[in-house]
Amino acid sequence: MILFIDTSDQAKVIIALKQGQVVLAQKKFLAPKRQAEKLLPAINLLLRGMKKKLTDLKGIEVADSGSSFTALRIGVLTANALGFALNIPVKAASQAKTLSRNKIKVVAPKYDKMPNIG
Repeated sequence: MILFIDTSDQAKVIIALKQGQVVLAQKKFLAPKRQAEKLLPAINLLLRGMKKKLTDLKGIEVADSGSSFTALRIGVLTANALGFALNIPVKAASQAKTLSRNKIKVVAPKYDKMPNIG
């Protein structure tokens, strides 16, 4: 089972559990400027709703490009951290190559705008 994470929009989050190309469960929710605090609890609820655990995941797919620097970074960092902690592969939704360093594979985000700090 694969966890899909998309935080590329600064106002909403999409997460899903997939088996191959089949979406088993999906959740979309608004979280303007609150994705960081809502993402992990939402993943936990999605898994619990399917009677699954993080350890049941075989991989993570994450949106790696989009309109918001900070929102995109939240999804990519969360995916990379979970992949590292669970020792499962993380791949970019855009099919971009993953980066390898010291046997650790991570997805690098592709920012199309500068951060808006203010």
